[in-house]
Amino acid sequence: MVEPDLTGVMPVTEPLALAFAQAGYRLYLVGGPVRDAVMGIESSDLDFTTAARPDEIERILAGFKGPIWDIGREFGTIGTLMRAGGREWQVEVTTFRADAYQPDSRKPEVRFGNNIEDDLRRRDFTINAMAIDMVDGTFVDPFRGVIDLDEGVLRTPGTATMSFEDDPLRMMRAARFAARFGFRPTPDVIRAMMDMAGRLSIVSAERIRDEFTKLLLTDTPRIGVDILVRTGLADHFLPELPALRLEIDEHHHHKDVYEHSLVVLDQAIALEKARNHEPDLVSRLAALLHDIGKPRTRRLEPGGKVSFYHHDVVGAKLATKRLTAMKYPKDVVEAVTMLIDLHLRFHGYGEGQWTDSAVRRYVRDAGPELERLHILTRADCTTRNKNKAERLRRAYEELEWRIDELASQEELDAIRPDLDGNQIMEILGIGPSRAVGQAYAFLLERRLDRGPVSVEDATAELMEWWASR
Repeated sequence: MVEPDLTGVMPVTEPLALAFAQAGYRLYLVGGPVRDAVMGIESSDLDFTTAARPDEIERILAGFKGPIWDIGREFGTIGTLMRAGGREWQVEVTTFRADAYQPDSRKPEVRFGNNIEDDLRRRDFTINAMAIDMVDGTFVDPFRGVIDLDEGVLRTPGTATMSFEDDPLRMMRAARFAARFGFRPTPDVIRAMMDMAGRLSIVSAERIRDEFTKLLLTDTPRIGVDILVRTGLADHFLPELPALRLEIDEHHHHKDVYEHSLVVLDQAIALEKARNHEPDLVSRLAALLHDIGKPRTRRLEPGGKVSFYHHDVVGAKLATKRLTAMKYPKDVVEAVTMLIDLHLRFHGYGEGQWTDSAVRRYVRDAGPELERLHILTRADCTTRNKNKAERLRRAYEELEWRIDELASQEELDAIRPDLDGNQIMEILGIGPSRAVGQAYAFLLERRLDRGPVSVEDATAELMEWWASR
């Protein structure tokens, strides 16, 4: 057996274990922190379990003088922050549990248990059903979690059906662990996910959103996303994604639009890393969903060609509706929607020389999402035609170069007319009205077309436009 390395967490675990032992309780480090310790991964969030009830747990933790939170009290969980070893730790201690979900309920029926073995039996997967007695150091692994870790297998302590009945969200968690660790769900886990996918409907949108977000932010989310689609789970919270499997892309590649979307996700992540960005939820959602408008816009043209006209616009609307239903924050929804709406803009300009006007409009339309649009547009090139791929790469590099060049000469990130609203009213001798907005729009278009000019030249343009009305 691989010995868990607890050296890094001893400054926290030792005083906690002593405090619980003095109160007459054993304290077990459990779940993810134990798994990570076996794998040699450092963890800053520590989960413990004990026979003590919530009120007693709170009394013991209060002795450490840190902030206490009890939002999970009804589930037996009390949390605190501890400073030890020169850093801050988030600690949660939960009473032994033996609860289960009822068939028509989104919340478990909470029942507290009396021993560590029963508590571990109700956990999601064997790799999380290991514990360490912090009083005497005993390693508790009744379901061979260490062996499954070593073999890269994702298995449930009891039957998969029973585990997913207890908490249907565990089916999504299986996909996340497969993506994060590269583990293989056992056949019975996959079969139970397929048979019980509909049970996901009792789980709140917020919990589904959070689990899906964690999956997307792993290094290789494609693995987990594909499991969600193949098992039918995605049908119940993101049906636009599996719908892409039915559509052959417009370039007549052997891969369908679904496969193309997974490749774009992979390539977007590679670009994130190459451009020194942290994992970006907005960028990854946009990459995965950028073509969800294609099933609605698919048309068979004369000669057998397939078209998807306006799938960018349709896809943006679908994304807004779906991500809102999943309870994503408004800023995330708006950013993803904008990227989907703009993801074809580069191709609309062709592969030729970019004019200053075209560059300004591209930057203006992208706004604060310009860097993400760079990543999505580059990632969206999945052609196997090496010559075409090279032309597209060079064309986009030319665009980025032109943006940088103009940015050094102009304030591209804040393109405004050469005259503001007050100047417009003063020059034209008018008060606030629709005409001021129309004049502002005219000057903005002129600014985009020919770049910045002097106040005198802008005034002359404004007066000429005013006279022509």
